[in-house]
Amino acid sequence: MSDWESSSLARVLPPASPRKLAKVPFVELADGRVQGVVSSGSDIGRVYVSSVLAGTFEFACSTNNNRPCGGARGSFCNHILALITEAVLQYGAERVARYLRVEPDELSAPAISGAMVDTRPSQGDRGAAAAVFSRFLRHLAYLELAPSTAPVPEMQWFPPTRAVV
Repeated sequence: MSDWESSSLARVLPPASPRKLAKVPFVELADGRVQGVVSSGSDIGRVYVSSVLAGTFEFACSTNNNRPCGGARGSFCNHILALITEAVLQYGAERVARYLRVEPDELSAPAISGAMVDTRPSQGDRGAAAAVFSRFLRHLAYLELAPSTAPVPEMQWFPPTRAVV
């Protein structure tokens, strides 16, 4: 382990598996939900903001223009299923199941989704979609930065480890 890794205050976990970002470019475990952005299969200019609430499994899916998803009527749509699959790839099935507070028969994306669908979750509020989409756009902005070793001011929330107070 390098000096930087052993002295770092934040533990960085590598992804469970490499992901292809074309279908689900952004997925996170945050705010008590698995949430993220899923690309439309039919329109390159449209994305869906999808989420599943931990514990109750209430789900929400809407476009980037805040229009409701046509497939999320009474059950998980394909966008939510893709989101859960990518969350399992990025974070691992055990961590996603523990975060969502679901106990599937096996630790896989289909089993996690199936266990949640079996509870017949209700459709939830789409109010969080704006914040999730905003975080996604902020992540995209970092991709446009030129490679540099200089600090990025908005990412400087961790104090230096050897600072004198």
